[in-house]
Amino acid sequence: MSVTAPKAARRTTSVRLAVEDCMADGICAEGVLVRLALHLPPTIGAAELAEVVLKVQPADAGDAARLRKVAGLLRCKPDVFAMLRATGGAVRHERDEDETNVAVVMRLASSFDAAAAISGAASVQLASLGDEARLTVTTNEIVAWLEAREFTGRERSILDIGCGIGRFERALCTSFKRMVGIDISPRMISIASEQCAALGNVELRQTSGLDLSEFADASFDCVLAVDSFPYLVLAGMADRHFDEIARVLKRPGWLALLNYSYRGSLLSDRDDIGRLAQARQLRVLIDGEKPFRSWDGDAFLLAG
Repeated sequence: MSVTAPKAARRTTSVRLAVEDCMADGICAEGVLVRLALHLPPTIGAAELAEVVLKVQPADAGDAARLRKVAGLLRCKPDVFAMLRATGGAVRHERDEDETNVAVVMRLASSFDAAAAISGAASVQLASLGDEARLTVTTNEIVAWLEAREFTGRERSILDIGCGIGRFERALCTSFKRMVGIDISPRMISIASEQCAALGNVELRQTSGLDLSEFADASFDCVLAVDSFPYLVLAGMADRHFDEIARVLKRPGWLALLNYSYRGSLLSDRDDIGRLAQARQLRVLIDGEKPFRSWDGDAFLLAG
């Protein structure tokens, strides 16, 4: 037996266990692919990974179908897997011990610029696989969820924190009176400005990411934050932004917060949001449900 055989077997086992971990929560095949791209070392290529995926024993028919789809994506679109690694790798989700909050925000702004340069669609949602049509499916799912909860309205003004490339400004443009999208990434704001150029009720601004001081008290009916709070949590800015959101919200007003953190503990996220909301006289109406088929985000809805 070759001396490399035990090492290869250990490698295969390690990858198989990673695949099984990434299959948790019943997320879609695209979500599994993203998790694998983010967590496996770059030495594991798409072809090798596809072979391991097909050897995983599924728990049920649903798992079997997801595994086949993941393997199919890896075999048919190895370039997409490489793109996910590059886009996801552009943004570091840890902070150095001596890194200040402001330094984290500045680093993230540059990181989002780099990610958007690789793929605009993947930079705002990796599970889109960089495909605009896939991104639209998830965007429309979120829009339908917001509208079903009467978050939008023709007379309402909305603040979109972390607007990215302006996808919600475009998708919701007939459902509000005014929408202001803010982001710390100049490249993302540039893309959003091009894509929303014809929308007269949309305003886009590059922001510091430190606060909402450019906005007056009680200036918005609703605040939307889709996948932006995990970075505010990372930068130590979550408490400050809850203060600011409570300040700029009219009463009654609504906050839709989709994904609070990436630490993998919904219980901790619920505890934090409950504490932050109570201190600012906000009520939690929806407490971390998973309502979307094409995206594994946790949805919170708060009222003031």
